Amino acid sequence: MAHEIRGDFRHPASLVRDHRAPRPTPTYAGAVTSFEPPRPWTASYAPGVPEDLDPQSGSLVDILDASTRDYPDAPALEFFGRETTYAELSAEVARAAAALAAYGVRAGDPVAIVLPNCPQHIVAFYAVLRLGAVVVEHNPLYTPRELRKQFEDHGAKHAIVWSKVVATVQEFPADLQMDTLISVDVTQAMPLRMQVALRLPIAKAREARAALTEKTSDATPWAEVVRHDPLPEAHPRPTETDLAIIQYTSGTTGMPKGAMLSHANLLSNAAQSRAWVPSIVRGQGCVVYAVLPMFHAYGLTLCLTFAMSMGARLVLFPKFDPDLVLAVTKKHPATFLPLVPPIAERLLAAAEAQGVSLAGTEIAISGAMALPHDLVVPFEKATGGYLVEGYGLSECSPVLMANPVAENRVPGTVGLPLPGTECRVVDPDDPRTDVEPGGRGELLVRGPQVFSGYYGKPEETDAVFVDGWFRTGDIVTIDDGGFVRVVDRIKELIITGGFNVAPTEVENVLRQHPAVADVAVVGIPSDHSGEDVVAAVVAAPGSDLDPEEVRTFARGILTPYKVPRRVVVVDELPKSLIGKVLRRQVKERLLSH
Repeated sequence: MAHEIRGDFRHPASLVRDHRAPRPTPTYAGAVTSFEPPRPWTASYAPGVPEDLDPQSGSLVDILDASTRDYPDAPALEFFGRETTYAELSAEVARAAAALAAYGVRAGDPVAIVLPNCPQHIVAFYAVLRLGAVVVEHNPLYTPRELRKQFEDHGAKHAIVWSKVVATVQEFPADLQMDTLISVDVTQAMPLRMQVALRLPIAKAREARAALTEKTSDATPWAEVVRHDPLPEAHPRPTETDLAIIQYTSGTTGMPKGAMLSHANLLSNAAQSRAWVPSIVRGQGCVVYAVLPMFHAYGLTLCLTFAMSMGARLVLFPKFDPDLVLAVTKKHPATFLPLVPPIAERLLAAAEAQGVSLAGTEIAISGAMALPHDLVVPFEKATGGYLVEGYGLSECSPVLMANPVAENRVPGTVGLPLPGTECRVVDPDDPRTDVEPGGRGELLVRGPQVFSGYYGKPEETDAVFVDGWFRTGDIVTIDDGGFVRVVDRIKELIITGGFNVAPTEVENVLRQHPAVADVAVVGIPSDHSGEDVVAAVVAAPGSDLDPEEVRTFARGILTPYKVPRRVVVVDELPKSLIGKVLRRQVKERLLSH
């Protein structure tokens, strides 16, 4: 029987199943402080949105169990037109969980998932959690170097991997070799007619097949996993205080940091998201488009846990393709569409070019970068629904704020803190001192969705908490209505296309080029991607530095979105008295030319 979904606002007192977790101290996470800041934003909430939520208990597995119990025959997933009901999904999760248990996965074990959006990703996610194990999400398009760094950090010995990436994992050094390596052919989740078409001996079919899958050896095929007998219902379940996910965020140093998110954190954020859109009724035909990657915290919560908790139809797209999205829109428009501005732009342009109506798309939530007002107006006119901006961080499961889905939304702001979320604006140099109302300062947050710390990094965890408040690193203002505007960033992350890029990581790569003596990487505002990654480089003495050759070099090491859009050769870089490159001055100089 499924557990009742109530949840719990408490932060984990201890994560006993994670032997590398930092020990919580009174300086962060669950610390109780007497300071209770005012919450003016609740007066601006849309009708029907509560100020607070009941604490969450149980686990993420319960939300799938509840939807299976209530809507067994409703479509849970759609993938290239092929539907999977909640009953079928739940049964597959039970079989996969039993197979993983047979392969040696135990409660508390980290299990790496390296998959694009596909039905197998959903099954693997819930099967790992059903055992009380810990999901570790990875970008399947990462370079071998990037992927290896994360595996070195979490030390997982079990991995469920896209067939095109299996060879990369198999080439890890001996101390990183997997005890269990499962290969997933995503084409097997497609309709039979598409699987047959991909096997046709024609060039176009061969190209499409090669882009989606790759033959591998010495790995257990996913088809074998889901043929296992189901896991007994009596098998122990995780609880709200257990670690559920290690979600990687690049931070400011470029080194991988795994944010530890408990079941309570993620249950709370799903519940907050449901509360924010009271017009969407659970079990009443909600359609969610997963155009965002689910290995990203934004896509994971709004396209996966939220959708499953709503008993929704989750339409999965391996990558964003306007033509595929419009084909689905003709059959059943999105009730709820999480996206980033470039996706909204491309979808709007494609719909206009093809003469396809977007009418019926009820609510689109934009995140990860600023939402231009001149995009909101035509998008809302085309859909007849809302396009509102939100804000979050991986450390916060990730959603902290959103504009109300109502006429009082304020363009140019990231909206209001979600129910149960508390905020302060403080002096960045003295984070225990609040600034005057309406003043600029660093945003501190506290709430049920805020993580407990970084995996295996207690010192870095201590550095981002002050008396139980999480330091976001963003400079904001809050107006009289409680609307938050992000005006600057202490952390020097570059946000491009919705993804975080750490300047230090890119700089370390470019310094490996023999013609580069020094480098500074900054984000330059872009109309299409939020920010472009731009590198200012100093040529090594006597070298003939070719900017395009430097970009080609970077492409061999970095994921494409991290490769500098431009490489600008400069005579010298501005530095402080202690020799630190002043990125802000570099950015100002690039903007002035």
